[in-house]
Amino acid sequence: MTTTAPGSDDTLSVDNRAPNVARMFLDQVSTRPEQEAYRFPNGDRWVSRTWQQTADEVTRLAAGLVALEVQPEQRVAIASTTRFEWILADLAVMCAGAATTTVYPSTMSEEFAYILADSECVVVFAEDASQVAKMRERRAELPAVTRVVTFDHIAEGGAEGSVDDWVLSLSDLAERGRAHLDQHPDAVEQRIAAIEPDQLATLIYTSGTTGRPKGVRLRHDSWTYEGAAVAAIGILRPDDLQYLWLPMAHAFGKVLLTTQLAVGYPTAVDGRVDKIIENLAVVQPTFMGAAPRIFEKAYGRITM
Repeated sequence: MTTTAPGSDDTLSVDNRAPNVARMFLDQVSTRPEQEAYRFPNGDRWVSRTWQQTADEVTRLAAGLVALEVQPEQRVAIASTTRFEWILADLAVMCAGAATTTVYPSTMSEEFAYILADSECVVVFAEDASQVAKMRERRAELPAVTRVVTFDHIAEGGAEGSVDDWVLSLSDLAERGRAHLDQHPDAVEQRIAAIEPDQLATLIYTSGTTGRPKGVRLRHDSWTYEGAAVAAIGILRPDDLQYLWLPMAHAFGKVLLTTQLAVGYPTAVDGRVDKIIENLAVVQPTFMGAAPRIFEKAYGRITM
């Protein structure tokens, strides 16, 4: 077995890592702006985003959160299946200096409301109408939630100034961010520059098998260390291609995202479990993270 000697390049890459997740992301953007960062299904085809295109979207969304007066380390929840918009939202939260509270999309309304209230979330990214309905059912228990931002278009909600302007679309938030950047072009960069390594980045709630779910606090330093440490092993390269389907409410999925920010490989994203085998044949990734049972089931499907 080989070990890394103190002072080696691998050790230095960990010691000299970015101070926060947002800076780690922007470092990759500056290194490979026109290279593919993400790939995701859109109808019956896959579409791509470069690192720079992703950064442009993330910056507008982050500025939108700043425009909504989200403060550093305030919690912003994401309740969605694994999809490209989940990653955009999480990176936007990081770049706004806030902290992501992850929520499994299958969470029932009572526990959903408990997690949002316990973490004192002020904004929630919700995948679709079903997630919004859970919050509407418990809205009286969520006085801190000022806005809900949806990934998919839903018929309910209203424009600013209407009777109900609680729900915004992702494009609405981006437009608010664009307007805010017109007036304050350095708003997001100032937030990123102020993020300390020990600042709260993520709250991941336990399953609650021994009572109410409990939030596990994870710092920026925790994520940047994970990403840099995996990168230092040298088993992944920028020319690899990841297939990502894991639930992003779990730490494993977020580790793979942070590792991507450290290494720079592109990621194909689709959280639909029933599409894994079909998508692997189309995407042809070089690696995929999963529990052993998934690989056993995949092998069984392929060889039957």
